[in-house]
Formats: sequence, structure tokens, C-alpha cells
Amino acid sequence: MRIKSSQKKSRESDAQGDMTPMIDMTFQLIAFFMVLLNFSDAEQDQSINLPKSELAKPPDVAYKEPLTIQMTADNTILFAGDKMTMSDLQSALLREAQIIRAYPNKKVSDVTVIVRADRHARTGKVQEVIQMCQKAEFDTFALRGRQSDTSALIEP
Repeated sequence: MRIKSSQKKSRESDAQGDMTPMIDMTFQLIAFFMVLLNFSDAEQDQSINLPKSELAKPPDVAYKEPLTIQMTADNTILFAGDKMTMSDLQSALLREAQIIRAYPNKKVSDVTVIVRADRHARTGKVQEVIQMCQKAEFDTFALRGRQSDTSALIEP
């Protein structure tokens, strides 16, 4: 039996589906993944070359209240996107602690200070930064490092 051309056109139009639900679902997925995206890497300066360590590993869970302080190879301090001296850092930390205390459901002890120091930064300067944080009543710290290549540790 031969199909007439008018019947053929009507069948083709029935075969096309409505793309609106698929487009809607695509936009919902994009919005979902944007919400889940971790923006903590955005405040990390990529010019800092972290030291290698066998003990370095990513944290098991994300820090509840992270506060990142970075130190470059020439001991320049980067905090909240600004270059600072040690005295500027001290006042910025005191201000940050005061802001945290202003919220009724937050405590300074909930904050984890993440210290990212370049491998050529002076250890004494890193210790000074930690002492300044302690004066501002921050007491939880995480020192960042790169994982060393474990294959180099295994001898044949």
C-alpha cells in the first residue's frame, strides 16, 4: 500500500517531541552544579609554590569556617585579596575576630585558619603569622602543602 504525501507529513509532525521539559531540566542541572561548586579555590593565589610533604592530604570534610592567610616566597602576606605587612595583618585579624563575635551563632573557635606559605617563605615568619592569629584568639590551624610523589618513595 502506498502512503499518500499528506499522510506522511502528519506522521512526521507527530514524531517530534516537545523540547521544553528537556531544556528546563538542563537549566536546572546547570543551576544545581553551580550551587555545589566549591569557590574556596578562588581565594588561593596560584603563584604560591607549596612545599611537598608525605603527610599532605586533602581534608576529609570541608572546613566549617575557613580563613585563608597566604605568604609568598618574599614573605609578602596575602589576606582577603590584599597584600599586607605584619602589623596590617594583626589589625585585620582582630577586626575579623570582632566581626565573627558579632554573630550570635558563630564563635572564633569555629574558624579554621588555613596557612598557605610558599616553600621558600621563612619558617619564622610563618610562626609569627600563627602567633598573631593566636593573639586574635584563633586556635585551629591547617598548614597547606603539596602531596609528594609516592612513586619516588618506593624503591624497586
